[in-house]
Amino acid sequence: MGHEYQDRVSLELARMIAAELPQRPEWIVMALDNLDRWTARNHDAPGLLRCYAEWRAILGRPVEEVCRVLTEKSDEGQRLRQSSPFAGAIPYAVVWDVKRRVRDEQNAA
Repeated sequence: MGHEYQDRVSLELARMIAAELPQRPEWIVMALDNLDRWTARNHDAPGLLRCYAEWRAILGRPVEEVCRVLTEKSDEGQRLRQSSPFAGAIPYAVVWDVKRRVRDEQNAA
């Protein structure tokens, strides 16, 4: 599966997160914790550190803006979703269901 597949999966997962995020403020804390962990692990990767810093700034905005960034259908939105700090928000089984469904849709097209 190529970039189109990954982009569709990440957008769908981002939409799921954005739909729940206003009622789940603990997901912001989880995302910040992920960024802290990733920053420590990748301390020698300047490109990743820039992405993490960008997400930290986004997570400091009002939740409506965070949701808008997550679901933005633009090159910028797509780029940001590639390093989304919301890993762990959506249950693993749901993520795999989304991946399977998107794959099946692409194969049927």
